Formats: sequence, structure tokens, C-alpha cells
Amino acid sequence: MGYFRDNVERVAGYTPGFQPRATDVVKLNTNENPYPPSPAVMKALAGIRPEQLRRYPDPVGTAFRQAAARIHGVTPENIMCCNGGDDLLSIAIRAFCDAGRPLAYPVPTYTLYPVLAALEDCPTIEVPFDEQFNLPPALVKSGAALTIVCNPNAPSGTCVPIEELASLADELTGVLLIDEAYVDFADRDCIELVREFDNVILLRSLSKGYSLAGLRFGYAIADAALIAGLMKVKDSYNVDAVAIALATAAIEDQPYFKANVEKVRADRAVLTERLIALGFGVLDSATNFVLATVGAKHLSPLPAERIQEKLAKRNIYVRYFDVPGLDDKLRISVGTKQQNDRLLAALKEIVG
Repeated sequence: MGYFRDNVERVAGYTPGFQPRATDVVKLNTNENPYPPSPAVMKALAGIRPEQLRRYPDPVGTAFRQAAARIHGVTPENIMCCNGGDDLLSIAIRAFCDAGRPLAYPVPTYTLYPVLAALEDCPTIEVPFDEQFNLPPALVKSGAALTIVCNPNAPSGTCVPIEELASLADELTGVLLIDEAYVDFADRDCIELVREFDNVILLRSLSKGYSLAGLRFGYAIADAALIAGLMKVKDSYNVDAVAIALATAAIEDQPYFKANVEKVRADRAVLTERLIALGFGVLDSATNFVLATVGAKHLSPLPAERIQEKLAKRNIYVRYFDVPGLDDKLRISVGTKQQNDRLLAALKEIVG
């Protein structure tokens, strides 16, 4: 047609995980929390008033900013509400990058980063992880305006030590965005780096630990001056009134959140152990998923893609990535004990 900018014509776009229409399936391909949201969230939803829908929402989500600030030990000025973590990624790339100001990140990682960069006609610098997913030393030499490190990383589930990220933030001339979408399931987070450095942004999501993937709510934590700059770039009302109310209820119910996270962590340990017993290679995960390498101990293994297809025929869905370095692996979300048992029984039949 010729209507689109050349860079938009070229980009393939992001491919989300498959969403089966049926609900009576074992869906372990998109890293949703297998447990329901807090009862406080459902109570807040039931209490939504017509007036909240008639009027525009609070443009900065004050109620949520105040609640999140209390929990993280920062000020509301250190928080920005977003329409999911992906909204923050888009805002940050638009704020810091252009044709002469590149984006850098280690790979393999979240595949949305290069898509967003391409839409802004922004060059990317991809620095490979090693086999153990250690932070590449060359990342600091990229000269990028924005560096993104997904930590814990997707799809590997691995964590870079906070001390290494602190050193990176100290040496970079640009901004470091640490994508902590999965940090709820890790032992440590990087909140202390926001207090120490004025060039660090943390991305947080309510999709994983808070069981609110359908709500689309995330937030940034950063130096107040960085937040003020990002506020210029975000949409006027980027988070709706219902989302603000429900997200605030969710983050205030810390006991429920922590109990759910501990259940996922316990089930993750069992799932990892049993996958290894079946012959898969599994990296230690700090997330609500595991990355399982196919054929680690099998004499004649099926390819990862074929295993994924055979699982799908049994209404069990896991994620396969047809990209170099990941094409012999399956990313498997941690489900309930019953879902994990059904997956493992099917895998035992398939890989024999």
C-alpha cells in the first residue's frame, strides 16, 4: 500500500504466546500466575461506581503511587503507573532513543525490545549472553542511550547479581532499565539501585506475582527527575480508573501476594526436579517458569518443537521459540500441582 513508514513496513511485529479459546486446558505457555487474584481485588471490582467510569481517571494514579511507595520505601514521585510493563518499555524507548541514540540489551531475552526499537527507527546493539547467562562485559561499552537488562531474564529465568548491575549503572553514560517483571519470584530485587543511582529505572508488573495479567498494569520505580521526564512521554490517561482501583487493592494485600508467590516457588522446585529426572536440562530459575533443554540425557530425543506439538494435541501448552540458541528448549510456566502433574505425565509418555 505504501502508507506506512519504511521501518514499520519492515518490522515483523511481536508474536504473543498462543491463547487457546478453550478454558479446560493446561496453559503453561504465557507465564500467568495459576492462582486467582486477591479477594481484595474482586471486592474492589464489585465496588466500582458508575461515576468512576463516567469521568476520566486520575492521570497519574495517585492512590496506587502512594500504596506502592509505602511498600517499596520510596516516595510517590518515584512511581509512574503504566498500562502493563510493555507500556513502560515503549515510553522509555520513545523518551531516550532515536536514529542516533541506540538501544542495547543482552540476548537472548524478551523479544519485544527490538520490535519497539524498530518502530522508533532506533538502532539496536545486541550483546550475547554466554551459556550460563552471565552479564556480558561488553554491554557497558555499547555507548547506548538506553540499556535494558531483563532480570530475572526471560526466557532463561536466570538472575544477574545486583552488585554487577550496580557496577553497570555506575559505568553507563545512558539510562539502565532493569526489567523486573518476574522479580516477585526471585530472592532479591534492585530497589536499592534506585536510591543509589539517578540513571536506573525498574520495571514492575502486576501480571505475574499478583495474578493480574488480564488487567494490564505495571509501574516504573526511578529517581523523581527520571519519572518527571517519563511523565511527559506517556499517554495522558494511560491507566484506566478500574485498573487503578484494582491494582491498588492488589498491592495493598501483601500477605495474600506473598503466600501465592511461595506456592509458586515451591512448585517450581518440584517441577524442576522432576523435569531433570525425565532427562531435561533445566537452569535454576528465579521466575514463575523454567527453561528446559530437550535431549540433555536422551539417546534419540524428539526435537523441542515436536514435543511442544505433541503436548498441544493433549491440550497442554508450553512455549517454543524458533530462534538460534533456544530452538532446543521449551519454556514452561509453573502451574498448579495438578497442572504440573498432568504435564509431567504427558512428557513421560512423549519422551519415553
